[in-house]
Amino acid sequence: ALLRRLVRIGVLDESRMKLDYVLGLKIEDFLERRLQTQVFKLGLAKSIHHARVLIRQRHIRVRRQVVNIPSFVVRLDSQKHIDFSLKSPFGGGRPGRVKRKNMKKNQGGSGGAAEEEED
Repeated sequence: ALLRRLVRIGVLDESRMKLDYVLGLKIEDFLERRLQTQVFKLGLAKSIHHARVLIRQRHIRVRRQVVNIPSFVVRLDSQKHIDFSLKSPFGGGRPGRVKRKNMKKNQGGSGGAAEEEED
């Protein structure tokens, strides 16, 4: 059961399913499987710290589930399903505060300029 679980989360390779290899595991092997590390390695974040912030602010999902725990252990089959949340400004959701403000300013500015040209 232990060997199968370690293979499923990606810490142990299928060709090394022996207890001798389990004893040789290092902390870094487990840290590589954290969501925070995976988001950084996939290039969704600029740094490991940025990855943590994105996860805590609910911008990251694994499959359809939004995950806000940086220490979430990502399984091998879930690794390719890490993406931005659908409601996140990064994932095509509602724009952020600054972008909404700039869009509103541009709409108002262009509308006023068009009225002045007509007069």
